[in-house]
Parts: sequence; structure tokens; C-alpha cells
Amino acid sequence: MRGVGALIFLIAFFAALAVTLVNPSIPPGPQIHSMLNVPPVNDYFVLGVPVTPLVIAVFNGVVYGIIAWLVYTVLNRTGIVK
Repeated sequence: MRGVGALIFLIAFFAALAVTLVNPSIPPGPQIHSMLNVPPVNDYFVLGVPVTPLVIAVFNGVVYGIIAWLVYTVLNRTGIVK
């Protein structure tokens, strides 16, 4: 199955996104945001969510999605997961 890795990434991405929207201090999102030297903007909203926590949540979603995809790929290639 070729699309299983993409499905693993999407599940991890949306799970991390949802968890980080509840608690935006989960690393590494705030650290990545501060490393980019972008000032926090909480005056603008996207679908009712302030921009800065949303950006942090997207960073976390991408990072944890890639980690989950890599773990799945390694386990799949070693034959542990089929």
C-alpha cells in the first residue's frame, strides 16, 4: 500500500494540530516561531483562531507528522509493520 505513509502523516499532523491549538506551548512550535523572529500577532483571526497559535500548531503538526511518517517507514522497511 503506497498511500499508508501519507495517511500516517495526515493523522499525526491533525492530531498534533488539535492538541497544540488547545495548548500552544508544546515544543517545538514556539521555539521555531521565535527563531524566525516573527512578532506575535493575536489581533488577526483565521476561523476564529488567533494567527500566532495557529502558526505554532501548524509547525508542530508538520514536525510530528514527519516524525510519525519516518517511524512508520523505518518499521515498514524492517518488516515489523506491514
